[in-house]
Amino acid sequence: MNTGDRYVGIDVAQAHLDIGVRPSGEVWQVSYDTPGVANLLVQLAELAPTLVVLEATGGLETFLVGELAGAQLPVVVVNPRQVRDFAKAVGKLAKTDALDAQVLAHFGEATKPDLRPLPDDSTRELQALLARRSQVVEMVTAEKNRCRTATQRLQPQIQEHIRYMEKELEQGLSELLSSSPVWRTKEKLLGSVPGVGPVLTVTLLAGLPELGRLDRREIASLVGVAPFNRDSGTLRGKRTVWGGRSSVRATLYMATLAATRYNSVMRAFYQRLLEAGKPKKVALTACMRKLLTILNAMLKHNRSWNSKLDLEIS
Repeated sequence: MNTGDRYVGIDVAQAHLDIGVRPSGEVWQVSYDTPGVANLLVQLAELAPTLVVLEATGGLETFLVGELAGAQLPVVVVNPRQVRDFAKAVGKLAKTDALDAQVLAHFGEATKPDLRPLPDDSTRELQALLARRSQVVEMVTAEKNRCRTATQRLQPQIQEHIRYMEKELEQGLSELLSSSPVWRTKEKLLGSVPGVGPVLTVTLLAGLPELGRLDRREIASLVGVAPFNRDSGTLRGKRTVWGGRSSVRATLYMATLAATRYNSVMRAFYQRLLEAGKPKKVALTACMRKLLTILNAMLKHNRSWNSKLDLEIS
């Protein structure tokens, strides 16, 4: 590490921000509002950090990340589970906001996570709309459950509410996608694959902006469908998949189920794996990885679906 390297960790709470610096060990707190963030930007500009590390906190960090990026500060948002595992590994078992900020700074210093381009305003809007869609899906499910046990007098009212929410599910997404020529092009490319519908398309555009920019191994690992070895000495354990972006993986799973029925290439691949004795779950995971690889190649080379594309990227 260069003598001038400084790593900053920021723990984001509803009302305040705790800041920790490595290797100096400085710790301070500012209010999480416009004046507090403005003051923090001045302090960080004077500090000239090598890296500023924050945890993903379900959207609470979005405003701060945007301000840090706008001030040309090297900011990266990391997975909270990785940070917690790191804290346990270095013996930091206690947990307070100030300690969390120090752990984040230490994590940045030790692992030096790669900087990635932050999503632009339109992508953040799409992500917010996708999150809202998930909330509405949960409400639709809850209303359908209520409708089963409701009295006959209440059922029409609940059914009307369900229809309204189901209409809201698709309308907002289609309007936002049509507002961007780039998104329209990508949507057309991805949607040309049998079994890939608008929900997976939007999920990939919002939740996996790296699609089309990475190679097939990197994109599979990022989503969490790449098999990891579990070997030790002479033991050869089963390969397992874990980690990655769960929301993208869940939507990809549902799309793959459809693709194994309506996409001739995916159906043949799935049947071939089953005939080779692979368990259905293993075969379906392999199909998820294959479908993701195909979609990645389509965006990378700007090519629509055709059945021969699979052979070209194998």
